[in-house]
Amino acid sequence: MTSLADQTVLVTGANRGMGREYVAQLLGRGVTKVYAAARDPRTIDGADPRVVPLQLDVTDATSVTGAAAVASDVSVLINNAGIYRATSVLDPDTSKLREELETNLFGPLAMASTFADRIAESYGVIVNVASILAWTPVGARYGVSKAAMGRAKYSMRTELGPRGVQVVGVYVGLVDTDMAKFTDYPKSDPADVVRQVLDGIESG
Repeated sequence: MTSLADQTVLVTGANRGMGREYVAQLLGRGVTKVYAAARDPRTIDGADPRVVPLQLDVTDATSVTGAAAVASDVSVLINNAGIYRATSVLDPDTSKLREELETNLFGPLAMASTFADRIAESYGVIVNVASILAWTPVGARYGVSKAAMGRAKYSMRTELGPRGVQVVGVYVGLVDTDMAKFTDYPKSDPADVVRQVLDGIESG
């Protein structure tokens, strides 16, 4: 793929932060349609007629199947939804880690497997938003979930690359969104991050 113009895109976690920015910038690049997915689609700004609010919980198989039935024309999938729980890897209570894995790993995998065939038909794109904490030892259990997603990306690329699908991994540092409110460290502007990702798609 060399252009996002005239593509149909599905963005998970589209109601805030980077997800909302993806929707805005995709519209600026001339996409035909954006399925803006969130657990509560009422939180999606649907002022532009090309934006289709879509109810989706990536951790729920029935929800993923329902979204796939509606969004049958997707050529680009942006796995942006994620959660951060900031718990120690030594915590004997693994419930928070399991929650992060469900959203940050198994959710994107479910979306990719569900939409892979239709994206391959369009020689489209799958974007997986991870984190630099996939590569560093300071991300606690969140880093574990993002490291797993990073490795899964390579496997996706191995399987889908020969079918013409571009698989993109995004490894961000702190971005100025609600998720990063826990710290005053310098943060990237979401608009800058999203622009680089979309430029990367279009440049191959």
